[in-house]
This record gives sequence, structure tokens and C-alpha cells, in this order.
Amino acid sequence: MKNIKEIFLSLLTGMLAGFIFAKMSLPIPAPPTLDGFMGIFGVWLGSALVELIIRKHA
Repeated sequence: MKNIKEIFLSLLTGMLAGFIFAKMSLPIPAPPTLDGFMGIFGVWLGSALVELIIRKHA
């Protein structure tokens, strides 16, 4: 499991990228709605579950 420092640094990096995109008047590189976010989360969750299953059965 990731430690809190890695999670915090990931959040800060994402916030910095969002700030830069907003300042440059560019669209954010992620869906701007909750359903879009949940789609991306679903892709991550599916990938994480497959990794977990593979490790468990290896």
C-alpha cells in the first residue's frame, strides 16, 4: 500500500497541473464532471483488482 507521502505528492502534482492548465486557458486533461471522474476511477479500480487477483494466485 502506498504511504501517505506518495499520495500527498500525487495530489499536489495534480493540483499544480490543474493550476497550470487553468492559467494557460487550456481544458483540463480530465473529465470535468463527477460521472467522468467515476469512469476514470473505475478504470483504475479494475486495473488494481486484476493486479491483486494475479498476485494472490501467483
